[in-house]
Amino acid sequence: MLNIVANGKKFLVEEGATLEKIATMLDGTHPYLLAKIGHDILEMHRKVTRDCEIEFLDLTSTHGYRVYQRTAVFVMIKAAREVLGKKTRVVVEHSINKNYYCEIMEGDFVLTEDILRKIKEKMDEIVKADMEIVKENFLLEDGIRIAKEMHLHDKMQLLAYRTASSVNFYRLGWFYDYFYGPMATRAGILTNFDLKLQDGGFMLIFPSQNDPLQLSELKSVAKLTQVFKESNNWARILKIDTVGALNDKICQGMQGEVIRVNEALHEKSVVKMADDIHQMGRNVVLVAGPSSSGKTTFAQRLCVQLRVNGLKPYAISLDDYYVDRDKTPLDKFGKPDFESLYSIDIAKFNEDLQALLAGGTVQLPKYNFLTGKREYKGHFLSLSAESVLVIEGIHGLNPELSRKIPDSAKYKIFISALTQLNMDDHNRIPAADTRKIRRIVRDSQFRGFDARRTLEMWPSVVRGESENIFPFQDEADIIFNSALIYELCVLKPYVMPQLFAIEKSAPEYLEAARLLKFLDCFMVIVEKEVPNNSLLREFIGGGCFKT
Repeated sequence: MLNIVANGKKFLVEEGATLEKIATMLDGTHPYLLAKIGHDILEMHRKVTRDCEIEFLDLTSTHGYRVYQRTAVFVMIKAAREVLGKKTRVVVEHSINKNYYCEIMEGDFVLTEDILRKIKEKMDEIVKADMEIVKENFLLEDGIRIAKEMHLHDKMQLLAYRTASSVNFYRLGWFYDYFYGPMATRAGILTNFDLKLQDGGFMLIFPSQNDPLQLSELKSVAKLTQVFKESNNWARILKIDTVGALNDKICQGMQGEVIRVNEALHEKSVVKMADDIHQMGRNVVLVAGPSSSGKTTFAQRLCVQLRVNGLKPYAISLDDYYVDRDKTPLDKFGKPDFESLYSIDIAKFNEDLQALLAGGTVQLPKYNFLTGKREYKGHFLSLSAESVLVIEGIHGLNPELSRKIPDSAKYKIFISALTQLNMDDHNRIPAADTRKIRRIVRDSQFRGFDARRTLEMWPSVVRGESENIFPFQDEADIIFNSALIYELCVLKPYVMPQLFAIEKSAPEYLEAARLLKFLDCFMVIVEKEVPNNSLLREFIGGGCFKT
């Protein structure tokens, strides 16, 4: 018998008992989906062979919520194939408010309410039967054969670049699929979900992480949806919608073409915005977005195109108005909250903005991220009739920052890295992961923070974005997607040494290990192929813009 402490309670259990069996001894509000032992996250089919302390996780935890989403996708795809045929291609396109937008790719197929209802009913049958989800390990060549038998051509393409000799598949009845990340052991854990038609596809709706008895809210996000559609069109232009397809292009020596076309698509969008600003006669451009979305370089590229229109743009970064680091407000956990509006010296910014627009001359500050202090080095600015202020920062669309400026003078841009690339048809790449990797690279290169420190701060970043940034994205005149299809291939050699340096005893180790496994799927592109005006240069250095 083993001495086990599970969620703070002591038990004697038989050696070799599964985590799933041990979890039945606990009274949980929601089904347990994962277990944490030490610094390891384990699926519930794993057996316990030694005395240990276990923390069981449900869908109110970040790791547990991902398992719930992944399991719902697995059940949904099986249900769709049983309704529409075993060769049916279902693609998980992107996430909106944590719900997934999906499409059925079958030529001229038109999804109807009746078909979607049948898929939902089939999902309900699978859940009610509490079908077992089995994890099976295969030699790589056998895994590729199974992917072919299951008509998972995207998986075949991805697995062709796998360096390990084996691969894990999950089985649900007759259906095998490959998923990036752990899965639940039974379909019956799906206590709450729904399907709803939207924009030619459908939304797979999950429970709220904070209140699992309620479904996540479906918000009207017309501008964001349009950006996702544009990004999907870009992926089709490049003929790259999955990591396997990207790796194919690199192996064929076509990375240069991929980079040039992707960068040209970015530039085309920037040109259109500059033309709109000129035609509308706006003289204050506000650029906002979450951390590591590329705001600074975007603002510089926009300034170039504004000059083409005969205007005199001046870029101002809100980062330069940070309060000294020792005066940064604290979050509810007592840690510096760099995402708070009040980490910015609002009074000083408004004072300078009003002075400039009134025709005065202002000495602009420069924030030193190494010392954590604002400095003045004789950079004076005054405006003329042709001048346009391009103000960028995470809080750029917050009304508090420009409340005395009439809306008729403003052009508001929201920028974020909305990843258009998926691992494969069923495993999407969260936009937050792309930004997180960007930030690790940038912080280590230019801000004096190692990867552990960046990952430690990340939960605060996410909370701050949810409270202070994303609520204002609907205020934007336009949304710009700063993601680059090829960027993770370039960032990989920069970030992997940083992640490997995090010790297993550190709380951030689990996330570092997850990111390392994720990055292992990408081939490398050397940074010399990245143009010097690319948004990616903001993170790796070597850019042509002085920031």
